[in-house]
Amino acid sequence: MDQTTQIRILAIAPSARGFGYCAMQGQAVLGCGRKGAKGDKNLHSMAKIKRLMKEFLPDVLVLPDIDAKGCRRSPRIKALHREIVRLAAAQKSRVALISGKRLRKSLLGNPKGTKHEMAETLAKKFPAMLAAKLPPKRRAWDSENGRMDLFDAVGLAMAS
Repeated sequence: MDQTTQIRILAIAPSARGFGYCAMQGQAVLGCGRKGAKGDKNLHSMAKIKRLMKEFLPDVLVLPDIDAKGCRRSPRIKALHREIVRLAAAQKSRVALISGKRLRKSLLGNPKGTKHEMAETLAKKFPAMLAAKLPPKRRAWDSENGRMDLFDAVGLAMAS
C-alpha cells in the first residue's frame, strides 16, 4: 500500500495536565508531542485538539478506552473524552478505543507490562524522536512524569 492510500491516525491521550498526541500514517510519525492545559482544562484542551484535527485531518481518532475494566479516570477526563468523541463524529473521523490491557499486549506481548516498559519499547523503536524524552522510571511515591502523555499517545497510535 503506498503512502497516499494509508489510513491517517491521530491518537490523543488525555491526562490531568493536558494531553499527549501522535499523528501517524502507516509506520511514519507525522507529528507528536504534548499539550498542557491550565484554567478550564477541558476548554483549552478541546481548542488544541480541534487545531490538531484540522492540521492532520485523521481518518481515525484513537483514544484510551475509559470504560474498560480497571480503568480509573476522573469525571473531568471522562467529560473531555466524550467531547473529543463528539468532535470526531462532527469531523467524520472514526473513533477507535484501546484499553490499557490491549495496549500492553500489543506493544509488549504481555497484558501485565508497565507503562515504563511500553515507553522504553517506543523509545527504542523511534530513537531520534523519543529517546531523549524518555522519563526516568517512576518510584512508588512519585507522581507520573508529564512526558508519559506523549508515550501513551504514541503507543495508542502504534496499537491501532
